[in-house]
Amino acid sequence: MKSSIRRSRRAATAVALGSVLALTATACGDDGSGGAGDKGGEGSGKGTITFWDNNGGVRTDIWKQVIADFEKKYPDIEVKYVGIPAASAQSKYDTAIQGGGLPDVGGVGTAMLAEVAVQGALEPLDARLEKSPLHGRLSRNLLDVSKSAGGGDALYQVPTSANNGTLWYRTDLFEKAGLDAPSTWAKFYEAAGKLTDKGRNEFGFTIRGGEGAIAPALDAVYGQTGITSFWNGDKTTVNDPKNVAALEKYIALYKKDTPSADVNNDFTKMVAQWDSGTIGMLSHNLGSYQDHLKALGKDRFRGIPNPTLDDGTRVQVSNPVDGLSLFKSSKNKAAAWKFIEFALSAAENSKFNESAGQVPANTDAAKAAWIQRAEPTKLAAEALNGTDTKIVQLPYYLPDWNTISKADNEPNFQKLLLGKMTAKDFLDTLADQLNAAQADWKKNH
Repeated sequence: MKSSIRRSRRAATAVALGSVLALTATACGDDGSGGAGDKGGEGSGKGTITFWDNNGGVRTDIWKQVIADFEKKYPDIEVKYVGIPAASAQSKYDTAIQGGGLPDVGGVGTAMLAEVAVQGALEPLDARLEKSPLHGRLSRNLLDVSKSAGGGDALYQVPTSANNGTLWYRTDLFEKAGLDAPSTWAKFYEAAGKLTDKGRNEFGFTIRGGEGAIAPALDAVYGQTGITSFWNGDKTTVNDPKNVAALEKYIALYKKDTPSADVNNDFTKMVAQWDSGTIGMLSHNLGSYQDHLKALGKDRFRGIPNPTLDDGTRVQVSNPVDGLSLFKSSKNKAAAWKFIEFALSAAENSKFNESAGQVPANTDAAKAAWIQRAEPTKLAAEALNGTDTKIVQLPYYLPDWNTISKADNEPNFQKLLLGKMTAKDFLDTLADQLNAAQADWKKNH
């Protein structure tokens, strides 16, 4: 049943792509926007451009500040802002690709990047970035994530922001137990055991078992083994014997050093449980910092990047990256690219990410004073830009990635925690699905 659903999705994408390629330059407004079949043009570098914010409402105020700053510097360019709720951004782009009315520039996250790019809607940005003042000033690791998420052949998104896996830990509990910070996997497992006292309802760790469980589990697996590539040729490394052993060790924490309720917990429940209880460690991203601060106060917890190997090498899976894309149908690409360059400048990228609570893609922005005051973000930025950090690129470009990593395997992960499935069977099932999706991608691209 699931494979037939995926075949239907691929067929629909193929139909959509055929329709896109058949489009002529229709539905173009004064701002120069059009459909994916329209090749657009450089334009005068002046006039009006349209910008779609893919997280409208949440980011509207900060984007309007950036736009105001831009229009002050470039008074001969007007930016029309259109805010789109994150949940409907993908469908909004798909509709415009097929029917016309695409923006000149828009926010496109890595989760949707490949599906927008494969329909011929986006302008390759490698050559523009090479000649730009931004060249050499953007995080190499984040650029690699962006390029990989677009399919790997070209850069279709300039990254603006990234989240990062963070290990939050209770400094008061660690100090009381005489434990070092859980900076390595060995120290992490030691702390998980020593901080657990089931009789007092105290646990060393809370593990994510509900919605969104797959990515943090893969982060823990690859982080422990040091395997740095998701693929070995056209076969995934996800079920490598080393990864199987690492997953067995990780899920063995469940109910031994974690609450039993974790099997159903998504990030909201997990964060609330950690903030209100006596649990030593929580693996989540930077987004929960304000929740911890409000619940615990600044002196009772700390957030560090996920643990390293004993030699200090950090291996982590790629986190979704937000960024800006230039649409091929734009009639004023010169002005649209100016806007992208401006938004990614150190000052504006810093301002945007201070508001968003994320890591700036501009490495100069990552040195801003606000980051130095926010230790979890500072350490995350250092990890993302560090030479000792190896990022395993998750295959966001696969049309089936979200289905495989959520609907297909989140229930299996719960079976794994409950002892109804082995780590090997879980990873073998995941590998079979990924290998089939990769083969299909290679065949059609």
